[in-house]
Amino acid sequence: MARSRAYGPKSTAPQTTGEDVIVRIRSLLPSLPPAEQRVGQAISSDPEAAARLTISELARLAETSEATVVRFCRSIEMPSYADLRIAVATWAGRADADGDLPLSLDIQADDKLSDIVAKIAGSDAMAVRDTAAALDLDQLGRAIDAVVRARRVDIYGVGASGFVGLDLQQKLHRIGLVAFAWTDPHMAITSAANLRKGDVAIGLSHTGTTIDTIDALELAQRSGATTIAVTNFAHSPISGFADVLLCTSVQETTFRAGAMASRIAALTVVDCLFVGVAQRHHASAAAALARTHEALQTRRRPSR
Repeated sequence: MARSRAYGPKSTAPQTTGEDVIVRIRSLLPSLPPAEQRVGQAISSDPEAAARLTISELARLAETSEATVVRFCRSIEMPSYADLRIAVATWAGRADADGDLPLSLDIQADDKLSDIVAKIAGSDAMAVRDTAAALDLDQLGRAIDAVVRARRVDIYGVGASGFVGLDLQQKLHRIGLVAFAWTDPHMAITSAANLRKGDVAIGLSHTGTTIDTIDALELAQRSGATTIAVTNFAHSPISGFADVLLCTSVQETTFRAGAMASRIAALTVVDCLFVGVAQRHHASAAAALARTHEALQTRRRPSR
């Protein structure tokens, strides 16, 4: 299947602020040149320390040049390095006030079990908070509108993203909407080929690079369906085939690629989408939930 190479978002993102600078850096890292990636990694791995560095010190830490740091600022839509330092310091101050900053999320070989538990809990909590803070409400509103009007909703995702897709299918079914989650790539392609205008296709991919999900979403778009992508990286390949783009914000850590934090963040987006749809169908959704709840009562064993 031929695939367009016009990857990337369809609109220019708003200028980065102190509230979302680290979130945006993490989301853009895969799309940056290697030298700029090192700058972004140096900042996002320790924002508090990075905020105190001069441009020369940051360049040395990232093993690159001052010119690369300046290009990095332009890539994340910061007017200057001075503005970047202020934004990072603002983010670090907020994180410190929330009690998050002192906790390194990377799992070390000598970590105690209590440290591991704290780091995992901190990572998951941060994923939910940062995703909610960075979620584009205009894009979310467009996604809700599309699902509310849809004849049917088909959901694509493999691996961990497939579990998120099944969760969304179950939620939509419980309020009486026609939805199908396809975790098998061949079934997903078959589904996408039979969609048409008025249908919605949702592709879930944390990295945004999963070929099976991208191919299904591309074919759904060509078939006339409105396409929605949920991913952690705004400039990833899947965004090139998304009419609506919803982004999570998760920092991957040691042993945690594709971990619970990424699923929790995606589930946060899915829950926001579902509740927005249910709110628009308030009376019928409430009635459907009551019917399904009553039906499930017969499947519970009484307590002793």
